[in-house]
Amino acid sequence: MSEIAQLISQVFTGIVVPWLQTSGLRIALVIIGSLIIIRLIFAAISRMELLVEDDDPNHLSEREKRVRTLGSILRKLTVAIIGAVVIFTILPTKYISGLLAAAGIGGLAIGFGAQNLVRDIISGFFLLFENQVRVGDVITINGSVSGQVEDITLRTIILRDLEGTVHIFPNGTIQYISNKTKSWSRAVLDIGVAYKEDVNHVMNVLREIGEELAADESFRPLILEPLQVLGVNDFRDSQVTIRTMITTLPLKQWDVARELRRRIKIRFDQEGIEIPFPHLSLYWGEASKPIPLASATGLGEQGATSEKQNK
Repeated sequence: MSEIAQLISQVFTGIVVPWLQTSGLRIALVIIGSLIIIRLIFAAISRMELLVEDDDPNHLSEREKRVRTLGSILRKLTVAIIGAVVIFTILPTKYISGLLAAAGIGGLAIGFGAQNLVRDIISGFFLLFENQVRVGDVITINGSVSGQVEDITLRTIILRDLEGTVHIFPNGTIQYISNKTKSWSRAVLDIGVAYKEDVNHVMNVLREIGEELAADESFRPLILEPLQVLGVNDFRDSQVTIRTMITTLPLKQWDVARELRRRIKIRFDQEGIEIPFPHLSLYWGEASKPIPLASATGLGEQGATSEKQNK
């Protein structure tokens, strides 16, 4: 133990102390100061996010989404900028000049390979500047992949779909975005009933169901506009389709639609309104004779007739 303590003492007095007496103290102060600045900026960003939060923890308002998105970007920019300042501060001057010279020489070669990176950053800037997408939105990118936005950077958008799969899209590859949860959302339901049903009665029942749903204390805060019964929308093979729609808070259209379907099924069963399933009716026409069917004893219609005559 004495030899280890002696070795540590020699290292400290021979290396650490001289390093601190020259440039070590300056480097340590710069790193500590940069960490404190980052911590203060992060605290200010968190404070900004808290100022716009409302009393509903289950719903993110438009301001909350916007501030959270900007907060995520500002945190990343803070670390990048302060990190670069720290590196250029603690490096000796001769290394900085050499680094700048190398960057200037390699800049042309790197520039050709960084075209996609520049394109992604410019596209990401306009996505954020125009407030097209925010963290928490449910979007579809290029008409193919849907999910909830987990993070946005100047280079990428990160989505997580319903199965939990994470999709990462470079901003420059995004041609168009379909935002399903900006400002408000809407659930559109096509209700199919049998042709024998009175459509006026069915539409009245649907309006009553919508009023009951809007009066429910659990769903009333989620509904922005009551259920609208638009009328008969289509005649299909085995059903008359009646279209309805209801406007909700963002991200709540699926919850409201599921509850609405449940209530429609229960009420239609009580009213005796038939929700049809696909079926096929065969019509032979007057010129075609029915096909004789075999009985349980294996005799057809003609065999059964001859057997009666013999008796």
